[in-house]
Amino acid sequence: MGCRCDTVSGLIAGSVLGALLAALGGILIPVGDNIIRSTVTKEAVIEPGTLAYENWIASGAPVYRQFWLYDVQNAAGVVENGETPRVSEKGPYTYRTRYLAKTNITAYENHTVSFSLPAGAIFDPSMSVGPEEDVVTVLNLVVAGAYSTIPKFLHFLVEAEIKKSGASLFQNRTVKELLWGYFDPIRKDYVGVFYPYNDTADGPYNIFTGKDDISKVSLINSWRESSVLSFWKDPYCDMINGTDASSFAPFLDKKKPLYFFSSDICRSVSAEYSGSHDLKGIEVYRYMLPAKTLASPRDNPDNMCFCHETLVTKNCTLAGVLDVRSCRDNAPVYISLPHFLHGSPYLTQAVLGLSPSEEHHSTYLDVEPTTGFTLRFAKRLQVNMMYGPSLVITVLKKVKDYTIFPLAWLNETAALDDETADRFKKDLVGRIDMLETVQIALLSLGSAVCVLCAVAACVVHRRRSTIA
Repeated sequence: MGCRCDTVSGLIAGSVLGALLAALGGILIPVGDNIIRSTVTKEAVIEPGTLAYENWIASGAPVYRQFWLYDVQNAAGVVENGETPRVSEKGPYTYRTRYLAKTNITAYENHTVSFSLPAGAIFDPSMSVGPEEDVVTVLNLVVAGAYSTIPKFLHFLVEAEIKKSGASLFQNRTVKELLWGYFDPIRKDYVGVFYPYNDTADGPYNIFTGKDDISKVSLINSWRESSVLSFWKDPYCDMINGTDASSFAPFLDKKKPLYFFSSDICRSVSAEYSGSHDLKGIEVYRYMLPAKTLASPRDNPDNMCFCHETLVTKNCTLAGVLDVRSCRDNAPVYISLPHFLHGSPYLTQAVLGLSPSEEHHSTYLDVEPTTGFTLRFAKRLQVNMMYGPSLVITVLKKVKDYTIFPLAWLNETAALDDETADRFKKDLVGRIDMLETVQIALLSLGSAVCVLCAVAACVVHRRRSTIA
């Protein structure tokens, strides 16, 4: 009988121990969450010694800009017969960019830090369809620019310069010339789609470090020493919202959009959660630009203050094009998504050969939700210019309508490499997973021991009662 009592007592003790283990596992949930939050908050601050600072000071993953150029197939037919231009996409021509670390880094007592982003591009032939010396037939930048910027009553001056130089509406240029610059005989200066680029810098930026408030980490405090823009002449459109998209505040809520400012398009935009993905064993949230980003003010009233040139935008009813002349030294440049994705049908009807695709032409960010770090991204933009009919300029006399003409589109991409992914998982994700494993193990083991011992104690007690 004493043995049986000891057995029951032992089982009861085991049940109690199991309950204590389960309770400990339950207690570790809020405690563990606090540990995780504390660890992430510490490592997300932009200051020397943190994981965020290591990734912020210089891009660990290589950043590439791929370019596709629009090669005009019927240049003579457009000029001589008024044909609708037909283009063929040629690319990619790939360059390594953002390989230079941030410069002029200065920390301030108000928990902000300022810096500049040096620009540079190195051609990568292994990731390109051909050399930079490949020749393409493209829009003549100066002719189109002169048409857009010089009043019509002075078009006779443009006609004289075109005749003197022997230029036309289209021209043959190498990839390198078109992208990075060439000497133009009409303008008597260098021009190019991205000229100047090398040896320039974006900024200076001033951002919050998150030291006093982690929810503000990476938010842009000012750009070019101003907290607002001056391009759009409107308080709403001139706001600088969010970060530069390289990182966001930790502990993302997928129901809330992310905001970021892009100097390439001179405005702030938002991105919305579209789904979760696996990136080298790390769960990331994918955020994409909504279709309404470049919608016409008729469909998205918030875009009204971005509508400047009513001729270009068909009295602000045209979707898909952003006039950025005010932030490009009045150069007649218009930004869109590649192949006029989400744009009005008019755009793809005016230029044949375009095939917009959500998969290939949309912009997205893959952000790790706990830290807020952007671990992979694809920024896709298209550069366009405009030309139209003229009674004076010979090469434009047969043109039937105003045309937003695509020059090139770019895909800027980066993704963390295997080494960085392994370090990220070891230093942060691994610790979080280990803590969660311990919590689950204690809860599961404790609950199982508690239930089994309790059941066994009841069985033993019942048998003893039966024998007695």
